[in-house]
Amino acid sequence: MAMEFTTSPGRTILVREGDITRVPVDAIANAANAALAGGGGVDGAIHRAGGPEIMRELDEIRRRIGGCPTGGAVATGAGRLPAQHVFHAVGPVYRDGRHGEPEQLASCYRRCLALADERQVRTISFPAISTGVYGYPLREATEIAVREVIAHLANPASGIQKAIFVPFGQQAYDVYVEICRANLPASR
Repeated sequence: MAMEFTTSPGRTILVREGDITRVPVDAIANAANAALAGGGGVDGAIHRAGGPEIMRELDEIRRRIGGCPTGGAVATGAGRLPAQHVFHAVGPVYRDGRHGEPEQLASCYRRCLALADERQVRTISFPAISTGVYGYPLREATEIAVREVIAHLANPASGIQKAIFVPFGQQAYDVYVEICRANLPASR
């Protein structure tokens, strides 16, 4: 299942349901924790598929800077994943939406997109950051993700040509497609 949308000339957003570790891209965004210590869900899947070299790089990052604040992201290589980079983004734990969660989640996406531009990434994939065990409501999180990516792709200085949202499951896929349709024309 996939649906593509045009954001600006030569730039697209693709919504593709499935396993983010199997989507070939230049960079994969990971829903990480502040300790950068690996975890379950998307984070666990990325570490299992990418292999121990990703954690070795995170160990070095932790030695240098400790962890990563909520709303931030750090970059590593991608190990055995079909990518060159993994951007480990720390999304907020959802309380009620009135404790800075929307800005922190938006910051995750902006930071990943900035890391992508610094590394001359042309394709990047995103999971539904913070919507699993962190409890962020899917629709609200998707609206933030889509808004931030559309805004970034509108910047002609960015080298990103395609952003791919890879939600897991039919329900999440349908929400992403609905929100993209409300904001962008479908390519196909």
